[in-house]
Amino acid sequence: MPSIGHSVEPRRRRASRTVPPQGWFLVSATFHYLGPAFAVLLFARLDVLGVAWLRIAVAAALLAAWRRPWRALAQLDRAGRRLLVAWGAVLAAMNCCFYLAIDRLPLATVAAVEFAPVVVLAALGVRSARNLAALVLAVPGVYVLTGVHLEGEALGVALAAANALLFAAYIALAHRASRLAALDGVDGLAASMVVATVAVSPVALADALPAFTDPVALAAGAGVAVCSSVVPYVADQRAMAALSRAGYALLVALLPATATVIGLVVLAQVPSATDLLGVGLVVAGVALHRDGG
Repeated sequence: MPSIGHSVEPRRRRASRTVPPQGWFLVSATFHYLGPAFAVLLFARLDVLGVAWLRIAVAAALLAAWRRPWRALAQLDRAGRRLLVAWGAVLAAMNCCFYLAIDRLPLATVAAVEFAPVVVLAALGVRSARNLAALVLAVPGVYVLTGVHLEGEALGVALAAANALLFAAYIALAHRASRLAALDGVDGLAASMVVATVAVSPVALADALPAFTDPVALAAGAGVAVCSSVVPYVADQRAMAALSRAGYALLVALLPATATVIGLVVLAQVPSATDLLGVGLVVAGVALHRDGG
């Protein structure tokens, strides 16, 4: 059986040549901020965990129908299967913690807390003065854009911290999955989303039941699944296949900058001078970084 340490298969290398990894990440970042538009509609109709269940379950159904991952799973060894199970468990817990946190704290606060462990991942991969300088530029840019305000209930802060740690675990596990020789990373994603659905159902399915008699809620749930899970997670796999883990972690710094640009273009929200400074620092840091793949 192929082991999880083998090189990335040719199909993913061809995809990476067609679209550079930074392009895949920008797709992920853009859709990352389109999903909340549907989630806002859902929060008025379902409990928070019900929204999380719909996002995970619909994404799993779409990915499974598209990729039929059970065929590829037969080619994995035991270590590869354990990796996908762990990835699915992290996806389930991360999505629940994220929605529970933003139900109690401002999104900007949750985003700022979420970035902290990612900084550690990026820092662990620094191998040159150039990349250290890139990190030094990008990190303050993120905090200028998000603002770090930890006022609020202790449970909300704890959930935000848990989501942050799970997000770092997601990057580590998803990056390993993107390098599996025995299957395409998107097939692994499809399998992991099915695992996530099984894992989250005991705690969240009951909260999602009202959606089955509400066509608007189902449609919004499909929108959340596509915009917040299917498109960005698939794009993540394509980007991770060509980037080092630290290089991908640094690109995560672009998320709040992308939100600022989308706010200007889509919502006519003019950024302040402070916002522009943050965007400039983040873009300069990402541009300066050189990834070893």
